[in-house]
Amino acid sequence: MAMISSEKVLVASVSILRDGQVLLIQENKPIARNVWNFPSGRIELGEDIQDAARREVKEETGYEVRLTGTTGVYNFISSAGNQVILFHFTGEIVGGTLQLEEHVITDSKWVKPSDLLVPGFLELREAKLMSQIAANLVHAKLHSLAVFNAQLEK
Repeated sequence: MAMISSEKVLVASVSILRDGQVLLIQENKPIARNVWNFPSGRIELGEDIQDAARREVKEETGYEVRLTGTTGVYNFISSAGNQVILFHFTGEIVGGTLQLEEHVITDSKWVKPSDLLVPGFLELREAKLMSQIAANLVHAKLHSLAVFNAQLEK
């Protein structure tokens, strides 16, 4: 575990659901090599949270998604030592084709959310977080997008 830094990171991630399965991507980034994750990434300064979620999915997978709900907000210290506030959504594909972001995403697979609760099923990025999200998916602990207010303009 890295030392805790003072950096706070805002992240949006999405469980893309289809036929009872969820899409995982295999990351190949300097801070996350050969680990599986939901499509996700940092929310840029001034960016709407839901826009960030859709953008990250498009960048990492090529898919356009419609956000359908949220499993909630997660607060944790990442393996890099940052405090992360993660907004996790559920979504469905409405366009695009699978085109993995070269150099940083090496593979993808569809799995049942319950598989993510099996220890050692895959090498997951932030495994405790992924298990918490998977448990919320399995038990249908989903919330309406209405909890997100429209972004305020300056």
